[in-house]
Amino acid sequence: MIRTARPADLDPIAVLHTRARATYYAGRIPEEAYLGEAELARTREGWARAIDRVDGAVLCAERDGALVGVAAFRPDEGAMILTQLHVHPDHWRHGIGRTLHAACLDAWRGTGVDRVRLEVYEHNLRAQAFYAAQGWRSEAPDAPRTGSHLTLWLDVTRATE
Repeated sequence: MIRTARPADLDPIAVLHTRARATYYAGRIPEEAYLGEAELARTREGWARAIDRVDGAVLCAERDGALVGVAAFRPDEGAMILTQLHVHPDHWRHGIGRTLHAACLDAWRGTGVDRVRLEVYEHNLRAQAFYAAQGWRSEAPDAPRTGSHLTLWLDVTRATE
């Protein structure tokens, strides 16, 4: 089931986010950058702001009453940006990411959005493969980077669910 996030979801979202990030950051950046109480509090604050936004959305995926995935998007510099899409690692390869992505597509189409961008960690090859399968592409082989992240774009009008 996909639904809009509520303030009561903050703790489960922050834990899921932290767990997912640990899978691709481990061994690549210092643990304090993605683990620990201070980082969990910062993550929770960021998700609280996302849930409170009136110009964006946070969508939750539930399975058997448990939060198993989350996605967030908002307008940014005249375009839409997918800021987060995480699935709990215990639930990978069960279609949850595709279902969340399809719900985002529906929302974007409902608001008339034509293109969406995202940034993905350069070492997160699993996520890059997922996004490529959903139709996300870089603008060019030498796509712009934000630090260690690649920028990808999705043409919403041509994307399939």
